[in-house]
Amino acid sequence: MTEAPNPARMTPDPIAGLEGVVAATTHLSDVDGENGVLVLRGRRIEDLAGKMPFEAAVQHLWQDLEVSRAFSLQTDFARARRAAFAVVPILEKAAATLPVYEYMQLGLAALPMTDDIPEPIAISGALPVFLAAAYRISAGEKPIAPDLSVGSAADLLHMLTGEEPTKYFADALDRYLVTILDHGLNASTFTARVIGSTDAGLKQAVLGAMGALSGPLHGGAPGPVLDMIDAIGTPDAAAGWIDAALARKERLMGFGHRIYRTRDPRADVLKDGLRILGEENPKVGLAEDIEEAALVALKRAKPDRPLDTNVEFYTAVLLDAVGIDRTLFTPLFAVGRTPGWCAHVLEQQKYGRLIRPASQYVGPAPE
Repeated sequence: MTEAPNPARMTPDPIAGLEGVVAATTHLSDVDGENGVLVLRGRRIEDLAGKMPFEAAVQHLWQDLEVSRAFSLQTDFARARRAAFAVVPILEKAAATLPVYEYMQLGLAALPMTDDIPEPIAISGALPVFLAAAYRISAGEKPIAPDLSVGSAADLLHMLTGEEPTKYFADALDRYLVTILDHGLNASTFTARVIGSTDAGLKQAVLGAMGALSGPLHGGAPGPVLDMIDAIGTPDAAAGWIDAALARKERLMGFGHRIYRTRDPRADVLKDGLRILGEENPKVGLAEDIEEAALVALKRAKPDRPLDTNVEFYTAVLLDAVGIDRTLFTPLFAVGRTPGWCAHVLEQQKYGRLIRPASQYVGPAPE
């Protein structure tokens, strides 16, 4: 029987969006918005991203959750990709007009859970396969089977293009996937924890999180960042374009964050990755000039409101440099965040209880 809410503990004036309300305790990540610090399991994000492959960062995040006791998850994730590819024929029979993201949801819903591969590994390993297969199906091309000899990032690029990626591109994608692995109790992660708190299956919790991520207020705006960069075109045009946009009360994509009151630390991690790639890509230098102009304009236009570069700005530039189509940015975000969702569900089911907040009725009284 569900416990009735205790009126003495209820907040008389609910906070819009639950801003600042603590809804869970976690060992997974800490987002310090005032100081611009992101910590995953006791290590700053800049000490993880660019320093280790995606699988090693997931292993770090999953410690003590009894998911895998292997030294490295690369072999386990490869096995999961092979199992997921057996589901791809279902995607090929689906409506050709489905968006890539919905193909991925369909593939995950159809993915069988077996005793051979632990659920978090099976789910996390499957998403890159479904993304690449969906993209190729949408383009009228045949899906490419995974290469079990390489890591998740390199194999995702291979499955998208059919070509072996350069080490620089694979490392850059690894850096991105690690950067977005986990980020506190955001909307999709909270959704996953709520579903997981009912003792629902892990797959259902991840599908729910994917639904939350699909909303434009959460899924982010890396794609529109590229649209902005393309519209500006040259460094000389940046200041005038930005001033005109602010005069029209338009939001500058890639700047400002709900949590961070200073620079998003993930932005610098991704910018550092671009320094390895950027010498041959003119868009990288253009992006840096636009960032500089935008920060000056924002400080002048909104001196009392701290608005700095967020993760979306350099996400867009880095993924574009690697060759990822901008329509895949949200699906790719789901690939990187899925192990984080899985970790939160496992943590909720290990330490938490059913999440059941109260609501305050403000409707009409009965006659």
